[in-house]
Amino acid sequence: MKYTAKKRKFLPGRFMQDVSAWVLIAPALCALMLICWRPIFLGFKMAFFDNDGLKYVGLDNFKLVVSDVLFIKALKNTTLYVVWSLIIGMGLPVVVAILMNELIHATSLIKSSLYLPQIVPVIAVSLLWYFVYLPDGSGLLNSILGLFGLSPRVWLQDARLTIPLIIISMTWRGFGFTSILYLASLQGINRELYEAAAIDGAGFLRRTVKITIPHMYPMIMLFGINQIKSVFNIMVEPLSMTGGGPDNASLSLGLQSYRYAFQYFRMSESVALSIVMWFIIMGVTVIYIYADKKLEQ
Repeated sequence: MKYTAKKRKFLPGRFMQDVSAWVLIAPALCALMLICWRPIFLGFKMAFFDNDGLKYVGLDNFKLVVSDVLFIKALKNTTLYVVWSLIIGMGLPVVVAILMNELIHATSLIKSSLYLPQIVPVIAVSLLWYFVYLPDGSGLLNSILGLFGLSPRVWLQDARLTIPLIIISMTWRGFGFTSILYLASLQGINRELYEAAAIDGAGFLRRTVKITIPHMYPMIMLFGINQIKSVFNIMVEPLSMTGGGPDNASLSLGLQSYRYAFQYFRMSESVALSIVMWFIIMGVTVIYIYADKKLEQ
C-alpha cells in the first residue's frame, strides 16, 4: 500500500515536470490524429458497412473481395512484383555503394547523379519508361534494336515481361538513394579493419566478403523489409504503364483496390481489400524477420 501511494504521488509530479514538452508536441499529435489516425479508423469502420455507410454487413465485404476471380491473380502478380524487386533491386544498391566506397575522386558528383531520379515524381518516371518500352519503332529500346538490324518487340504487351520491366523502372528511380544510404553506413566502418586486412594480404573481394557485407547486413535487412512493404503496395506504376494489362498480367492488389474505389465506386470493398493487404504484409514481415533470426543462429 505504501508503494502504491508513492506511485500515485510520483506520476503527477513527473507529468508536471514534462508538461512543457507535452504542450510543445500537442499540435503535432493533434495533426497526426486528424490527418493519419482518424482516416485509418474511419476506413477500418467503413470495411464493415455497405457502400452507403448505413448498414452493418460484418465480414461480407472481405468475403466479396477474397472470392473475386481477380483476387488470386492480383495476389500472384503482387508476389511476383516483390520477388522480382528482390532479384533486380536488392543487390544493385549494395554493389554500387561498395564501389563508391572505394572511390576517392568525384564522389559528390556521383552521389548527386544517383539521387536525381529520386526527386522525379513516380508518375513522371512511369511515363518516361512507358515511352522507352513503346512497342513500335519510336520506342527507345526498339530504336536500339533497330541499330543492330533486329525487329522491334512488344515489351509491356508481353505478359511474361511486363512485371520485370515495371520493376526495372522502379529500380532505376530508387536504387541511387538507397545506395547513398548504404554508403553512409559503409563510411562508418573503422578503416583500421581494412588496413589490417590489406596487411594480411586480403584483396578487394575478400575484404568485401569478410568486412563490408557483415557490417552492412543489419541495414540490408532493414531495407529488405521496407522494400517488401513498399512493392507489395505497388499501384501507380502498373496503372500508368499498362493499366493492369495485358489480360491482367500486371494487375496488383493495390491497383485492384484502386479499381474498387474509383472505377467501380465500391469504397467499402476497396478498404476491405486494403486491410487484407495489410495483414498479408504483416505476415510476410514477421516470417522474414523470423527466418533471418533462424539464419543468424
